[in-house]
Amino acid sequence: MKSEARRNKILRVLSQRQPDATIVMENIHDPHNVSAIFRSADAVGIPEVQLIYTNTDFPRIGKKSSSSANKWVTKRPFSSVKECYDALHGEGYRIYATRLDANAKALYDVDFTQKIAIVLGNEHAGVSDEAALLADGTIMIPMMGMIQSLNVSVAAAVTLYEMLRQRLAAGRYGTPGYAKDDFDAIHAEWLDK
Repeated sequence: MKSEARRNKILRVLSQRQPDATIVMENIHDPHNVSAIFRSADAVGIPEVQLIYTNTDFPRIGKKSSSSANKWVTKRPFSSVKECYDALHGEGYRIYATRLDANAKALYDVDFTQKIAIVLGNEHAGVSDEAALLADGTIMIPMMGMIQSLNVSVAAAVTLYEMLRQRLAAGRYGTPGYAKDDFDAIHAEWLDK
C-alpha cells in the first residue's frame, strides 16, 4: 500500500515535469559530474537526459552521490552525435551546444521556453566540434573573471536554473506537460520505485 503523502508528492512532481526540455551529455566521464547533472535535471523538472558516449563507457554512478536522482531521470543512450541530434530534431527540439565561440549567444539571450536540448561537453575538451557544428546554435555563460569556464556540473546548474526562471515566468510549471495517458503510466511506474 502506497502512502497518500507519497502519491501526492509524485503527482506534484509529475505536474512540474518539462518533457519539452532535455540535457545532452557528451562524453562526460566523471561520475560526480554526471550525478550532479542528474540532480540539477531532476530539480528543475527535466525528465530525460540524452547520453552520447563515443570514446568511453558511461561511468558507474553510486546511489549516494546522486541522492538517487538518476532513479527519477530517464537516460537515453546514443553512440554518436548525429544519431542523437537526428532523434532530437525529429522530435522537434532546437539544440544548443554550450561553447565559447564568436557566434555563441549569452545564456540570458536564449529562449528556454521553446522545445530545447542543451548540450554539455567533456570536462577537459568541452563539446566536440561535431556537436557544436551540428547544433542549431551555441550558447555561453558570461564570465567576468580570469577563468573562462565553469565546471560542467556547475555550468549545467546555472543553465538549467535560467531555464527554470524563464519557464516559471511563462507559467509553464504546475500544469502537466504530459498527455494524460503518459502521465498516468509514469505515475503508476513511479509508485513502484
